Amino acid sequence: MSGATAVPPAAGRRPGRFSLVSAGRARLAHRRASGAAAAAPPAGEGAPQQVWIAFGGRADQPWLRLLHPGFRHCFAALREADGSWIVLDPLSGRLVVTRLDLPPGFDLPRAWRRAGFAVLGPFAPGPARPRLLPPLAPFTCVALCRALLGAGAPFALTPRGLFRRLRRRIAGLGKKS
Repeated sequence: MSGATAVPPAAGRRPGRFSLVSAGRARLAHRRASGAAAAAPPAGEGAPQQVWIAFGGRADQPWLRLLHPGFRHCFAALREADGSWIVLDPLSGRLVVTRLDLPPGFDLPRAWRRAGFAVLGPFAPGPARPRLLPPLAPFTCVALCRALLGAGAPFALTPRGLFRRLRRRIAGLGKKS
């Protein structure tokens, strides 16, 4: 990490730990927002990121049994340009983000289909939706998947509704935005 220096811990931190401090550089998220990081090409083959959405039917909470069997939960996998996979799984009360250690060329959507999940994709992650106010809907598994798809994501409140609208869009029968 060029431009970063190790400094002693601040007061109130455990001794023996060091923090990395950037020497005059903005945080990565801020550089992305300002467009400074956009000049760097993506690592790997240069292929764009892909989003895959998986739908499952397990109900770990009693209220999930009200949803359609087979479509009680959804989660997403993001395939990076270098072929690595990141899984985003919004569970009850927490969000699990995991980088999977898989061999190159592993077909994760196919493995999920063999495990009994309904899988749709690939989709290109879209730009953020411009908003004047914060969203009023709760943060659910559907909200996370729609956020990954970006501004062009179809409206849905349940995993089955999202599945049906995405499948329609793939088939070319749905509304184009």
